Amino acid sequence: MKYDAQTYQITDQSRVQNISLLVGLFGLAISGVGWFTDASRFYHAWLTAFLYWLSLGLAGLFFTMLHYLTAARWSVVLRRISESLMLQLPWLAVAFLPVLLGLHDLFHWSQEEAIASDHLLKWKSAYLNASSFIVRTVVYFAVWTTLALLLRKRSLAQDTQPQLDHVAGLRKLSAGGMLLFAVTVTFAAFDWLMSLEPHWYSTIFGVYFFGGCFLSGVSLIAVICFFLRRNGILREIITAEHYHDLGKLMFAFTIFWSYIGFSQFFLIWYGNIPEETIWYLSRWEDGWSGVSLVLLFGHFAIPFVVLIFRAVKRSPMLLALVAAWILVMHWVDLYWLVYPTFTEQYAGVGWIEIAPVVGIGGVFIALFWRSFTSRPVLPTGDLWLEASIKFVNH
Repeated sequence: MKYDAQTYQITDQSRVQNISLLVGLFGLAISGVGWFTDASRFYHAWLTAFLYWLSLGLAGLFFTMLHYLTAARWSVVLRRISESLMLQLPWLAVAFLPVLLGLHDLFHWSQEEAIASDHLLKWKSAYLNASSFIVRTVVYFAVWTTLALLLRKRSLAQDTQPQLDHVAGLRKLSAGGMLLFAVTVTFAAFDWLMSLEPHWYSTIFGVYFFGGCFLSGVSLIAVICFFLRRNGILREIITAEHYHDLGKLMFAFTIFWSYIGFSQFFLIWYGNIPEETIWYLSRWEDGWSGVSLVLLFGHFAIPFVVLIFRAVKRSPMLLALVAAWILVMHWVDLYWLVYPTFTEQYAGVGWIEIAPVVGIGGVFIALFWRSFTSRPVLPTGDLWLEASIKFVNH
């Protein structure tokens, strides 16, 4: 891998891109076998994998807008990474097509006979119907794609014309975009995850999904920074100070995700209403208690205890290891949300579950790398780039 430290440009980027693409195509081919072997299981596996990689793209979009809204200095050197992550949102709309094909297998409310025999589904059918579901999905991706492309366009324009007008425009765009982001991500979580069990509902479910998205996105940024460091790229620019702030964000959102998850559970446990408690009951009985405990300890307790230490947050290797662990736990979290609606009995994880993660992920990484390396890996026209490079935690 060749890197020009003067122009901040990676000039030999094809190896990572080609390997990732080949792995992705292989995973997609195996996924196709899973479709023919067990269509219903494949659709649930694909939905889980799709949401996993989508969440990382959404995290990139949120990180970029948050950077502009807060006028952050420290994260300038990381912005090209978050921008390249959010640029994967448009093609992920294509990855949603198998979900539409499996609509009847995934969503109970899409079956006419189920609606006819269920008074509650009849009452909810004005919202939960195939037509409005597809329209809302188009709106979600249209909003995310528009925001991502506009932010990227103005960011690149700043490289050639480093003016305060660009900063003001990006901040205004991010202010309105953050509101649209909050609404669309919340309703997308309702549509694609919560409606898998249409009799159950939670008003903070969208916040729970967002918490997992952003935590995993920050973790991926930490892993990417470490990968670049190991290859001699930005080694002296992304320093322990930047890793420290990434670690603080990971620590904060580990607590945030856990707090929202516990709040949701506590209110339902305290209310003890059967149609609400059944959702948690199905994730505890018939072997699912093990997965629930893995989330409790793996997604919260272990990262919480490890990230308390300042030395971990300032060590690129240790932070990358914790970040990789969190990324695995994020997939377990999505699996825990999706799969109890497919089978009451915990059936484990097999090649049908792994193949879509590898397939979508390989293409995602290949396209991410192409976006990231097509321009300088730092926003060279940013007025606060030098301040970001010299950033020191206080």
